[in-house]
Amino acid sequence: MKVTELTKTNFEQETSVSETVLIDFWASWCGPCKMLSPTVDEVAEENAELKVCKVNIDDEQELAMKFGIMSIPTLVVLKNGKETNRSVGVISKADILKLL
Repeated sequence: MKVTELTKTNFEQETSVSETVLIDFWASWCGPCKMLSPTVDEVAEENAELKVCKVNIDDEQELAMKFGIMSIPTLVVLKNGKETNRSVGVISKADILKLL
């Protein structure tokens, strides 16, 4: 499945779905974010039932504040629009799948 870039404009529409949503909060200057990004993309490609989204915290500071993002990369899992899990830092693909 394709990765969706979230903005404050499309956030509600893209995340108020019945499927599980994985959100990757990142920034272009963040080395660990660059390390995690290909793994997140791989998870998106291999799991059709999962919606994967990314939020650039520099462009979408309002969304980062809404989720209380203090460190990046941060992965947030939403189910039925509610946060069910969260991870901060670079983690393995297996650990991402465990979050879900």
